[in-house]
Amino acid sequence: MTLVTDRVLDKLYVTGLSQTFTAIALSAAVKFDVCLNTVHLDSSSFHLHGEYKHYADNSEGSLFALPINPSINEVSSVNPQPAPLPIHITYGYSRDHRPDLKQLIIDLICSGDGDVPLFFKVGDGNQTDSAVFGQILSSFKQQLNLDSLFVADSALYTANNLEIIKNLKWLRRVPLGVKQVKNLISKLTEAELVDSKIPRDRWSQQHSDYAGIPQRWLVVESAQRRQSDLRRIEKEIQKLEQEARQKLRQLSSQKFACQPDAIEAALQLSRKFKYHKLTNIHATSLIGVKNPDKQVYKLQANIELDDQTVAREIQQSGRFVLATNVLEINELDPDQMLSTYKQQQSAQRGFSFLKDPLFFTDSVFLKSSERIESLALIMGLCLLVYT
Repeated sequence: MTLVTDRVLDKLYVTGLSQTFTAIALSAAVKFDVCLNTVHLDSSSFHLHGEYKHYADNSEGSLFALPINPSINEVSSVNPQPAPLPIHITYGYSRDHRPDLKQLIIDLICSGDGDVPLFFKVGDGNQTDSAVFGQILSSFKQQLNLDSLFVADSALYTANNLEIIKNLKWLRRVPLGVKQVKNLISKLTEAELVDSKIPRDRWSQQHSDYAGIPQRWLVVESAQRRQSDLRRIEKEIQKLEQEARQKLRQLSSQKFACQPDAIEAALQLSRKFKYHKLTNIHATSLIGVKNPDKQVYKLQANIELDDQTVAREIQQSGRFVLATNVLEINELDPDQMLSTYKQQQSAQRGFSFLKDPLFFTDSVFLKSSERIESLALIMGLCLLVYT
């Protein structure tokens, strides 16, 4: 029975797993009249127990990929199509909080209607979302030719990805690291925010040409998220104050050859603080113990809260920015942008199902990455049936 199962997994692998899954999922979506106006892309990591060697040293010291399972080569001899390259099961950023274990990444596209999975792909354990999300959506569009609104998190919002998917309709969150976002969020006043139809949310609509692509930006202020941010800021201030006092004590124990050096060291330290600053900075002259003729200087200063920085953080709390290239408000108004983005949990609910301890994916002990990819396809089909 094990041998038959292994061969089935091998045959599944060489047929093209993502293409097979998408064909089945689309048939199911059509049969059950699933609305495909919006689809949501996300990814998650799945940790595995095992060594899973992927590379080995050859005689010249370089690296090369190990050949795929012999049984897959056997299948490939019947089918002249070359077998796809296996994934690299390796260490990476773990959403499971298990950085000690190797992992794989699963990319999932679900419908906004019913969380039905439409696309399922297994990737390398060290894969980054920003590197693959644009190509995934472009390939998905080519396979299905859907006039859908593609929704994703901030990982998709890079200049390269925006260029790849410029012919698609998209909606995504803009990373807070984008300079325009920081400026917009910090300068936006309370009077510029409009009450949303969604309770406890407010928004302000803006326009942007980021990466040379015309788009609408929606600055959102969520009361629920604001409360969470304020609690985080309070804890962070307390933690950083303890760290700042410790660093000041260390600096105060040092001896400086002159007063300007001591003052400059204090100013450099103050600039490193996020929510605090050094005040009443001065250097005291001391007589050297070993050399009474030589003067040394020791630093004295106070630590105070930087009220302006804290006020700015409080003003920005609870705010984030959504972006879309759908420029017509009649096609996608601000409240629709916000409500549609909040459906991004579609894929996360799918991952919760796959990671449920009651589901058989809790333990995976297959010997090859090819068969694990095939098993992942079966997991995706289980999710499809479930939804």
